[in-house]
Amino acid sequence: MTDVTVDSTARDQAAAVRAGEISPAELLELHLDRIAERNPELNAIVSLDEERARAAAAVADQAQASGEETGPLHGLPFAVKDTHALEGWPHTFGSTVFRDHVADHDELLVERVRHAGAVFVGKTNVPEFAAGSHTFNTVFGVTRNPVDPSRSAGGSSGGAACALASGMVPLADGSDMGGSLRNPASFCGVVGMRPSLGRVPEWPLYNQWETTSVGGPMARNVGDLALLLSVLAGPDPRAPHALGDPGTSFAPPLAPAPLAGLRVAASVDLGGAFAVDHAVADVVRATAARLSDAGAAVADAHPDLSLADDTFRTLRAWHFQAKLGRLLAEHPTSFKPSLEANIRAGEPLTGADVARGYAQRTALSETMRLFFGDHDVLLLPTSQVPPFPVDQEFPATINGEEMPDYLAWMRSAYFISVTGCPAISVPAGTTPDGLPVGVQLVARHGADRRLLEVAAAVEDLLA
Repeated sequence: MTDVTVDSTARDQAAAVRAGEISPAELLELHLDRIAERNPELNAIVSLDEERARAAAAVADQAQASGEETGPLHGLPFAVKDTHALEGWPHTFGSTVFRDHVADHDELLVERVRHAGAVFVGKTNVPEFAAGSHTFNTVFGVTRNPVDPSRSAGGSSGGAACALASGMVPLADGSDMGGSLRNPASFCGVVGMRPSLGRVPEWPLYNQWETTSVGGPMARNVGDLALLLSVLAGPDPRAPHALGDPGTSFAPPLAPAPLAGLRVAASVDLGGAFAVDHAVADVVRATAARLSDAGAAVADAHPDLSLADDTFRTLRAWHFQAKLGRLLAEHPTSFKPSLEANIRAGEPLTGADVARGYAQRTALSETMRLFFGDHDVLLLPTSQVPPFPVDQEFPATINGEEMPDYLAWMRSAYFISVTGCPAISVPAGTTPDGLPVGVQLVARHGADRRLLEVAAAVEDLLA
């Protein structure tokens, strides 16, 4: 007998399977029941295949019964982001161009999840080619916020965050270029981490030297996120940028960092660099006050990231044009207008433009290195807005200020992306009408374990 439910922590679920208190097949059925209950309305999991999942759970049962060595995620149901290749499963990228595409391999991130013993149930929904922080596409439709289905679940890992928050899966993978792990975590009230560059290696890639986007973990709490990061992280000879620390160095147990004396730089808007919804700003200020009351040395300070906007937009447009330009030429009517515009923004870029982007990115990295000589972490909003109506592609205004395009409201996330530093979104409060709001914690490059310990302390403080 076990008290484990789909709302139990991933660590408790894995421990119950290891102890024989619940079988992988039984745990799967609990999650399939929750998927049947919530997914028809929320549309978080796509390409659901219950029978294939049951067959995999039966194999996991047999492995356990025969005394085979099992991995840290043994028997845990798992749905892979639809931009990540899972061999033998649909791999659509949320695009009609790939509506019927089936992956012929596991990419490295998925390979590691499989080796750790997870039971795959389906894929999680994404915006078209993971572009934009609102999850909708013409293949599967829109994913809705589990707290308020009239609102966005964020994106691009919106299906993953929604599935987590609603108990359909205990852990989820994602990727993050401009906030795609952090923004949906904030919108759905879960935890999402963009690791340091090189922490979670990716393979195969069309360009191993393009490092704007990274893969990473999502979970309902920081300890569970550390469990998944321990599976995803670590070097691989196919990924030349991979950091050398083994994944096991991030495994639980995770001791929360002492808050007394922690040097926290807190900023609502990085010195006026972007607009922030008043309700979100209130949560950031309240979090800073709670940290100060707990003994942290909180300073009103921020790094100068004035180069970040041009850097991100230049490198993103170059990347999108290089990766998707040929597809757009072959399928000119198959892309949403905002994505087409971003691909075409890369067409006139010159070598000098791209070189400028990388030079600025180098300068931003140095700025952060110096900044973290005086501060342990930076606290700022994850997203500049709370979850917006699901029928909007992006928020048109913030506090009455018009947003010029579908990227401008994500500056609080993508300014950090181009620094290469690790960043994590932790649930920190709600708006007056009950919508989730996360705060973003940022640390120096390579300090992922330290960031997890600080995030665990903040999670405990705000619980």
